[in-house]
Order: sequence, then structure tokens, then C-alpha cells
Amino acid sequence: MLIQPQCLPCILNMSLSAIQRAVIRSDEIREIFETVLEVPALGGKCWDVTSAEVVEQVLIKIAAYSGNTDPFRGDKAKQNRLMSEIYPILEQRIASSGNPLVAALKYAVLGNAIDAMVTALPTDKIEEVLADAGKMHFDQGDLAHFIDKLQHSKTVLYLGDNAGEVVLDKLFIAALRREYNLKIFYVVRSRPALNDVTMEDAAFTGISDVAHVMENGIDGPLPGTVMRRCSQKLQKLFYRSDLIISKGGGNFETLSEYDGLNNDITFMLLSKCSIYCDYFSVPLNRPIFANVFGRRSIFTGNFANGGS
Repeated sequence: MLIQPQCLPCILNMSLSAIQRAVIRSDEIREIFETVLEVPALGGKCWDVTSAEVVEQVLIKIAAYSGNTDPFRGDKAKQNRLMSEIYPILEQRIASSGNPLVAALKYAVLGNAIDAMVTALPTDKIEEVLADAGKMHFDQGDLAHFIDKLQHSKTVLYLGDNAGEVVLDKLFIAALRREYNLKIFYVVRSRPALNDVTMEDAAFTGISDVAHVMENGIDGPLPGTVMRRCSQKLQKLFYRSDLIISKGGGNFETLSEYDGLNNDITFMLLSKCSIYCDYFSVPLNRPIFANVFGRRSIFTGNFANGGS
């Protein structure tokens, strides 16, 4: 999915947020914002890139000016701490549900609300978002398709997205391993990008207890997955895995533009903007649990009555 005019305000808002975290003086904020505006796509001069790649260009400029390569580090630490604190509560809710795997899946999708690219969600409000899990349903037939895929898989590649959200991924992966004999590889960013999960976040949250954690090998603050820039190890695993689970908008945007996309990839995210709404044919802020191949959405989630 290439950048659209609607993407520009979000990227500019994120840019200001990152700048304010990287520097203190107001004159520095103005100066660094001027350099950010030099990014061609932000001036409407380049439309053949994804939003994630434009964000990377912005973060590179901010780091070059301020020396701060991880302006959202404090936010990530707070998100990881809060989610780790409520982990036992969510774990018990999952265990006591009628279908633990589906319950864990719902939490994993809703965890995508923790995102630096949209209007900041107060960290203490994430519990309110997760409370909607009980209202969330998936189409029975399409959920069965996913379960059937799991039953015939041995290796799963799981592309992580945000800090904090990684804790909910941990819950889901634990549920997967209780049901199926799977070898699961959890992929994090090699370089800090927004509030995306890195090896530091993975270590703090203990996701290595349930999955093999690896970096994507991309040498830059890219909040997405451009396969040609990933390590050879990840590229080989991408094609060898029986099932790929991709979290978040950045991974979806970049992977959906990949010419060699012929794998069975399940995307899990929220419809946070009109572009996602149009692509997946869902209202705003709806959970998306979709297998997308050739621009076709096979299944999505909703908050309607009925279903699992």
C-alpha cells in the first residue's frame, strides 16, 4: 500500500511528537521540523513509497539533528511495564474463557491500538480497549480456515509490531503452543522505529519464553518489513514457514507492496484510518484479521453479535 494524501497529516503529527521527545528548546523544534519537511513525499513530490518508508526518512533526519535514535524509548518502557503488570489478569481471563485460543487472538488484535502513528492512546486506557474483546467476533467459516491452516503447520513466522503489544502477542503465542505443536519465530526490529518492538522490549517482556526471537536485519528505523532489506536468514524463513502472521499497519503496508508476495499471510491490525477502511471494507477502528492475497480480503473481525 503506497502513501496517500491522507497519510501526510498522520506522519506530520508523528514527526512533531518524535521531535518534542528528542529535543527540548522551541527553536530546535522549529529547525528540525524544517528539515523534516524536506522529505520529498511530505511535499507531495513522491508517491511511489509506503508510509513506513517515509516515516523512516523522517526518523533518520530527527536522529541526525538531535543525536537521539530512539525518541519513543520512554513510551515503550511504560507500555511494556503496564502490559506486563496486567498479563496475569489477561492470562486468567483467557484460561477461563470458553475458547482460550480465540480469546487470546482477540487480545492480540486489539493490542494494535498501542501505536505512535495515531492519536496517542493514554497507556492507562489500553485496559478499556481490551475490555472490548468480549464484543469482538470473527466469522465462523473464516476462523475455521485459519484453524485448519494451524493444524497443518509446523513452522510459524510471527512479525511483531509495537512495544506493549508484544505482551499480548506473547499471550496469543502461548495459546497457540498449548493447542498445536508449532515452532514459532517472533521477529522484532533491528533498529528503533517509533514505538515498535525491538530485542530490548522482547527481553523485558519475556516473549522468548514462548517463541524464538530474532531481528529482521533491516539497518534503519523502518516501522515495517521490506523483504529485500531483511537478513538472508529471515528471507529464507519467510519462504519456508507454513504460516506467516503479520501484526500492525506498517508490516501490512510494506508487505502488500512486495512483488514476491505469494505466501499465506494472516494480517492482524485495526482499521485506524480511512485508507484501511476502504481497503478492507470495514468501518473505522474495527479489528482486522485477514488473509490478503492479490488484494483480496478473505476475513475480517467485527463487534457485531454472534460468532466467536
